[in-house]
Amino acid sequence: MSITQEVLDKLTTYDTPTICNVIELFDVRPRNVGYMDHRVQCNFPDFPPIVGFASTAQFRSDAPPVGGDAYGSIGKQLEMFAELPGPPIVVFQDADDPPVAAVFGEVMCSTYQAYGSVGLVTNGGGRDLEQVRALKYPVFTGSTICSHAYCHMLHLGLPVRVGGLMVYQADLLHGDANGVTNIPPEIASEVADIAEDFIDAEAIMLDYVKAPGEKSVAKFDELREEFQAVVAKLKERVLRK
Repeated sequence: MSITQEVLDKLTTYDTPTICNVIELFDVRPRNVGYMDHRVQCNFPDFPPIVGFASTAQFRSDAPPVGGDAYGSIGKQLEMFAELPGPPIVVFQDADDPPVAAVFGEVMCSTYQAYGSVGLVTNGGGRDLEQVRALKYPVFTGSTICSHAYCHMLHLGLPVRVGGLMVYQADLLHGDANGVTNIPPEIASEVADIAEDFIDAEAIMLDYVKAPGEKSVAKFDELREEFQAVVAKLKERVLRK
């Protein structure tokens, strides 16, 4: 399914929790799946949201590579970027448990960025974080480790599990300070279109509780019911399509 750059750009204007909230309206999956858990954290929470398509690989660093067809290279990985339907987000599953060394540093991130990648996600470690911050290249990691040890890639383009989420090549991902979720491609355009309406619905309660002055529980309950009614209508609207 083709997703236009206009839709991708629009999705980047919303935070990841809002995207998760809107996806729930479509009843396309249980509410407790589709996103990464606390083991993957945003390294630069002040950066804006990213949206792109997963370029998957495994990573190991605890022993030298021994040869064989499973091994990949950054050159081959970059070639595979061109097969994606839009900007790549590199997703590495570190297969060492616990991670032994950094999955990325300044050189890898600079290279990925030069070839169009908008971010990197891994359950493993990262390094050169100040240099990567200066690139304005968003990264999400499970830890920070100073060495690359015996780093090597495996299984380019195959499914990986990162932060409890199965990620497949070309999955549409959205990430920000709050974490990373996937977006079912068949609803991506509608999610982008309805996100602002959901934010407006939340404002029914937020404008009241954030305003100065005394508050009543009765008024809050009234506004909460109004919010829930608006969300119900949004849900009806998306399910009719």
